Amino acid sequence: MGASVTISDLPIRKRLHNQKPYTAPQLTAPVRLNVNESPFPPSQKLIDDISSSVRSALDSLHRYPDREAFALRSELAHYVTAQSGVDVGLENILAANGSLESLQQIMQVFGGPDRSALSFAPSYAMYKIIATTAETEWLDGGRRTDLTLDIDHAVAVISAVRPDIIFLTNPHNPSGQTLATADLERILEAAPAVVVVDEAYSEFSLSPSAINLIDRFPAKLIITRTMSKALAFAGGRLGYVVAAPAVIAAMRLVRLPYHLSTVTQAAALAALRHADDTLSQVSELIRERTRVAVILRDMGFEVIDSDANFFLFGRFADTARSWQHYLDHGVLIRDLGIPHYLRVTVGQVAENNRFLEVSEKLSALATGGTDRGCFHDRTRASSVPIAHTQ
Repeated sequence: MGASVTISDLPIRKRLHNQKPYTAPQLTAPVRLNVNESPFPPSQKLIDDISSSVRSALDSLHRYPDREAFALRSELAHYVTAQSGVDVGLENILAANGSLESLQQIMQVFGGPDRSALSFAPSYAMYKIIATTAETEWLDGGRRTDLTLDIDHAVAVISAVRPDIIFLTNPHNPSGQTLATADLERILEAAPAVVVVDEAYSEFSLSPSAINLIDRFPAKLIITRTMSKALAFAGGRLGYVVAAPAVIAAMRLVRLPYHLSTVTQAAALAALRHADDTLSQVSELIRERTRVAVILRDMGFEVIDSDANFFLFGRFADTARSWQHYLDHGVLIRDLGIPHYLRVTVGQVAENNRFLEVSEKLSALATGGTDRGCFHDRTRASSVPIAHTQ
């Protein structure tokens, strides 16, 4: 019904013309290592707690949820305080349906027509999408060929274009590299307005959180976080902002009423009660991250050091065909369009072993001369330096 109408026939805003939605392949594969999820399913104790909590919440399902999510924000504040070592209160937290809703709210408050947003690509694709849909000019400061951020260059760009919003991921997505605190301070000092530090993968890094800098830059620094990664709650869709109370108050101006359902709040509270058990799996993922990277390098691949639960590896003469090789062998990873590199999420031991088996086959194809121009070629390994985390 209505199939004859296309999007070009609709009176959409000009800024949306030729815009493409965010996409990530949702394919069936025995081993899925493409979207940086936790590979560990919830424990039976957590399942039972969520089930019991949601069941209790159903008694009030005919009523609107707690509009301010007081209990949830309070528990998130306790969690952040324990994780960062910084005393964080309920007034410093705003919860949302995933960190993407938080990012959209930030753009609604600080972006818009006649304003600009800056990031340093390659970076998370949703920053540009959210900026564009909010009628905000999108600016790209770029990165070095090894994907590290040239701080002197970044500060110069910020000073020249004076953006209203700056987006940073720390650890960086897609490379997993960590920005040193001193470098982040330089960016905050140069920024004329708001700096958003996306800490979706912070629990996988030993580097201090940017939360330590909020008191120094209360009007500039906004930190977004998520329960999707280390807390293994991707299906629950819960993100949150950590910032000065004035920033939280500003974001409440655009927050929709009752945006977090009673069920979401109950499930997230249960997940936080089991945070210590869930986070115990992070150390295993870090060990696996190191093991897999070492073996890949022994095979002749380049691996960019990462502080997250994923890493980029290469170099490939043809990333698309190399990605297809993995999929043909039952392993789904990610082609982000970065020349010569693919990204893989760290999985459980058996999943990682299968990924390594397929990688070894790919390496053998390259070194054996079979379809050499399409697959990994170790003769090119020295052409781009390996990036190191700080």
